[in-house]
Amino acid sequence: MQWLQALRMAIKSISGNKMRSSLTMLGIIIGVSAVIIMASLVQGTTRQITERLQSMGTNMINVNIIGRGSTRTVTDADLFQFQQNNSAIIEAVAPVLNGNVTIKFGNRNISTNIEGTNEAYETVRNTKVQEGRFINALDVERRQKVVLIGSYIANELFGGLSPIGQEIKLNGDLFTVAGVLEVKSNSSAQSTDDKVIIPYTTAKRLLRNAAIRNFYIQAKTPDKVDDAMTVLQEFLYRIFNSNDAYRVFNQADMLDSINETTRTMTMMLGGIAGISLLVGGIGIMNIMLVSVTERTREIGIRKAIGAKRKSILGQFLIEAIVVSCMGGILGIIAGIAASSLIGKAMQIQAETSALIITISFGFSVLVGVFFGWYPANKASKLNAIEALRVE
Repeated sequence: MQWLQALRMAIKSISGNKMRSSLTMLGIIIGVSAVIIMASLVQGTTRQITERLQSMGTNMINVNIIGRGSTRTVTDADLFQFQQNNSAIIEAVAPVLNGNVTIKFGNRNISTNIEGTNEAYETVRNTKVQEGRFINALDVERRQKVVLIGSYIANELFGGLSPIGQEIKLNGDLFTVAGVLEVKSNSSAQSTDDKVIIPYTTAKRLLRNAAIRNFYIQAKTPDKVDDAMTVLQEFLYRIFNSNDAYRVFNQADMLDSINETTRTMTMMLGGIAGISLLVGGIGIMNIMLVSVTERTREIGIRKAIGAKRKSILGQFLIEAIVVSCMGGILGIIAGIAASSLIGKAMQIQAETSALIITISFGFSVLVGVFFGWYPANKASKLNAIEALRVE
């Protein structure tokens, strides 16, 4: 039997049982679309995080003080002395005090994150203002009650009004809005635009916390990051006398960690989606076995008039492959559309790559071949006389 004729017969058989064929394809459609959706969202999320980290520069070092093994803390005097002692390597140091505050303006209240820092934060974290000014050294020195607000806070509290110069309350204390931060993500709640920044000296009093648990170091150049890491490790070890009291990592470390996490997530999600494809394959096998049983007499007639075993095998195998290919194509269309919609809902720019589409479709074809082989082989081995006896 010619392959083209077998293909035509397969399409005719599938179109003759539309409902059954559609249900058979469903597992393949779900599996392929699941692979594309999850891979697209993971890739899109990774790209956004990577771009955000790279926008901060490759010469930033982040330090978290976790306190195990020592009761000592790093003071702002320690940090600035460290910077002066290593001025050839270290460009700037930005201490950060974190907490939560309630902001009030008029009759509106918002709970948000607060960061207490200094003027170096602007360059170290590549954080600019779109309106007004950033905090300066004088604000830090004099413990001024000035505040920078994220774009989400500005929209929620002031709407279309300019916040500059307005007075707002942070945990009941009056602060003057000095600037509005540039949009970093999407100006939504719980995003990087949902925060306020004040001088760290003022934050100590507002948060009733003088301990610096987090700070950022900017190396002079990307080439000096390793040197900066070395002197920083030595500086921290002299204070805490324990490597368990702090965590130090730079942008390259974070990017490597993100890429490793992405690979792990992709493998896990791919495995889950692969299970859906296997379930779809089992569905194909089941329906093909039913089809062989229903068409036993037809197989007997064809064998009686001279059809060879490989012709019968090819006919049913092609039918299984056509079902899986059609399911794969529909799954690709559904996956691309769904990933775009879900990405917009989650505010993620989904990225659907040609490689993922090719792998998904190829896997669907392999599922059709693998699970269609047994029913096709069974059909090809039927005895012509026994098959003709079937009513």
